[in-house]
Amino acid sequence: MRTLRAEARSIVVDPVRRLLRRGPAGLLLAGVAVGGVIFFHALAQRPAGADVVRAVGGVQGDLPLWLTLLRTPVSLYVPALDLPVWAGITQLFLAFALAENSIGRTRTLAVAYATTLAGTLTARVMIMAGPDRWGFGLPPEAGQVLDTGPSAAVVGLFTYISVVRRAPVVFTLTGGSMVWESVAKPNLAGREHLIAVAAAIVLGLLHGRRYPAWFRAWFRAWFPARFPEGRLSPGGSTPARPTGTGGPAAREGVIPTAAKAPSSRADAGIGVDI
Repeated sequence: MRTLRAEARSIVVDPVRRLLRRGPAGLLLAGVAVGGVIFFHALAQRPAGADVVRAVGGVQGDLPLWLTLLRTPVSLYVPALDLPVWAGITQLFLAFALAENSIGRTRTLAVAYATTLAGTLTARVMIMAGPDRWGFGLPPEAGQVLDTGPSAAVVGLFTYISVVRRAPVVFTLTGGSMVWESVAKPNLAGREHLIAVAAAIVLGLLHGRRYPAWFRAWFRAWFPARFPEGRLSPGGSTPARPTGTGGPAAREGVIPTAAKAPSSRADAGIGVDI
């Protein structure tokens, strides 16, 4: 029960409180994802529209690599035609809303894209290996099958959050359901989901580690994940900042941090440590 209470607070209560503070801006990614899925689903109901959707967001294993990389971001919003779209929309909304208010907007997009791309590229390797390679390979016909669409991103986000937030129950439910899916219905989608789970685990284990200064500067320049309530630690808590005015900095005439009025959000030290 202690584990469940701590997990509920970390996975649900803290993001909801952050959402209440941020307001509608905290649902930007979730709204864009749901709107994109509804748009592409409605467009795919017409023959001409289905061709357009397949041309801009359809990813298959037999496509050239450059075309796969070009279509993968759009494929996050292209739902699978053989699955109920409204159930998928609910899962997509929860995954993006929870992730955006837990790990930040930019990191959410990065994890969603990385896990989807990992499943797509691994499927290409399986097809290239052939069906006779230790049960790992796939027949050439699998190259004609469309990828999983947004479901791999949903699985990846839930897994990543459960690893970062130390939530074993959510992790077991997410990973266990993917294993059960791959056993009950062995297909390309099940394998891509397992790859997405594995990629999310690796990314989650790397979260919060210390990296060289040049890498931290580069990452913060390109992925400035920000929150309005202050600097967040990997566990989600807001550590206290030192407010003392003594020390060598004060003797040298440097204005202490506590007495310096920040001129912008960046001056206030708002961001996420990597």
